[in-house]
Amino acid sequence: MKFKNLPNGLTVLRVFMIPVFIVLLMRGHVLAAAIIFAVASLTDALDGYLARKYDLISNFGKLMDPLADKLLVVSAFACFVELGVIPAWILVVILAREFTITGLRSVAAAEGMVIAAGASGKLKTVFQMLAVLALLLMDLPFSVFNIYYPNIGRPFATALLFIAVALTVYSGVEYIIKSRRLFG
Repeated sequence: MKFKNLPNGLTVLRVFMIPVFIVLLMRGHVLAAAIIFAVASLTDALDGYLARKYDLISNFGKLMDPLADKLLVVSAFACFVELGVIPAWILVVILAREFTITGLRSVAAAEGMVIAAGASGKLKTVFQMLAVLALLLMDLPFSVFNIYYPNIGRPFATALLFIAVALTVYSGVEYIIKSRRLFG
């Protein structure tokens, strides 16, 4: 498969890394899964940077880059639910936001409008990815304190997770408000 530009290739690479991540995590190879997830997350930052810097923004990238991000993050959270790491309601909140925004973007596109990703949506993605990594790495480097306070659990990962959930809700509401003209 040949790509017109490197950012699109990085986006596709991120999509192909998702099943590798899932298999590694579900088979208990958490560190390897964390490395794959971290590399996949870095390709998200890199593809956007390269696309903007070298004016390689494409319709493929506009569609697939956010989709790849959603697939990566939702896959991780779905695995965490299956493994009993997080409660299912967190995944439901994330999915509800993503389906709602995707639906709004589809309606907007049919009306010839584009709802661009806002700062809160990008920040949401960053915190979701950081929360996943913190959960995978058992709060490293902060987990060294669990030797002395074993009942604490994963306070850093938990804090990141709840910030990510709050940003997920906030950015979803922000998108709905931005696109309210579609409802009339």
